Amino acid sequence: MEYRRLGKAGVKVSPLCLGTGVRGELDEARLTRTIERAIDLGCNFLDCANNYGRGRSEQVLGKAIRGKRDDLVITSKVWTPTGPGPNDRGLSRYHIMREVERSLEKLGTDRIDIYYLHNVDPETELEETLRTMEDLVRQGKVRYVGASNYGASQVVELLWTADRLGLEPIACLQNQYNLLHRWQMEPELLPLCRRYGLGLITYSPLAIGLLSGRFRRGEAPRRALSGPARAAGPAHPR
Repeated sequence: MEYRRLGKAGVKVSPLCLGTGVRGELDEARLTRTIERAIDLGCNFLDCANNYGRGRSEQVLGKAIRGKRDDLVITSKVWTPTGPGPNDRGLSRYHIMREVERSLEKLGTDRIDIYYLHNVDPETELEETLRTMEDLVRQGKVRYVGASNYGASQVVELLWTADRLGLEPIACLQNQYNLLHRWQMEPELLPLCRRYGLGLITYSPLAIGLLSGRFRRGEAPRRALSGPARAAGPAHPR
């Protein structure tokens, strides 16, 4: 297995990152076998989020990496709604601080190697979000900050705000990239990552099955996606 630097950060990761998001009911035994097999093959990069598997993926991942944690790069994410309350979503200090503790507990670890802002939160000032992430890095609960599903102009704003305030900048991006979704990545985000030395992890390379070859003309998409839950497709760090 070869390993690559994640952008200009010093950490090195496998070129394939195993996603632990599932569609449908989470099959714990199957997901555990998939994680263990990936690690045995040299994959040291495992991606998760606080909402994957309806909140259970972090628990399954935490169990599967026991005894191996120090050799792995583990990610999680924050933003997605986790309940019906007004503070159960977004990128406020309140929500981030609460969710990172929940994720650490479920993962059974004392730190998250890459903690992603899972999406843009228009209701929270960037300064509040970035200062919170800075605090988590200083506390040792997070190693690197990432951003997922951000457009080019939003990434530039993140970088500019962090630089202006002297805060921890984002180290990497995670965005969808496949043959059906090239319009944002190729003309804008790829050059942006090169210019600022950001690592890039892509998800859904088969467009959640649309490019898998299982679809046939006139067939309902849900039939091609039905069946046992499976780990999400691999992501590719650049």
